[in-house]
Amino acid sequence: MGPAEISTDAGGTRSLSIKFQGDNDLNRIIVAAVLRLEPAIDFQQAQYDAFHGVDDQAVLQRAAELGRILVTHDKGTMPGQLADFLAESNSSPGVIIVIPQDAPIREVAETLVLIWGATKSDEWANRIEIIPW
Repeated sequence: MGPAEISTDAGGTRSLSIKFQGDNDLNRIIVAAVLRLEPAIDFQQAQYDAFHGVDDQAVLQRAAELGRILVTHDKGTMPGQLADFLAESNSSPGVIIVIPQDAPIREVAETLVLIWGATKSDEWANRIEIIPW
């Protein structure tokens, strides 16, 4: 897995904090809404860090290098691309697909905040999940 932040809670339990990476097709308003609800979340948009305009394999590779769960609307090609990526002995921090593209912003943002707060990054490794509305 890529570089992840390790934190220790008051009880001394170590956990890996979730970091999100928006795909190029992800509605930017979703990222803004997530950060408005929980400013502590590390959520980068595709326009930052060389995610803009690259193919799916490069996006998956870069997200893996950064230890970021990829959040996308790409239900058409991303499942197959992730399968190919994993078949080449790569590891992924995970992929979350938000469908449809015009899903209710508030509900999507609240779900991503819940995922961030209630799960650890290692629970998402090599998984793809769909958040449907």
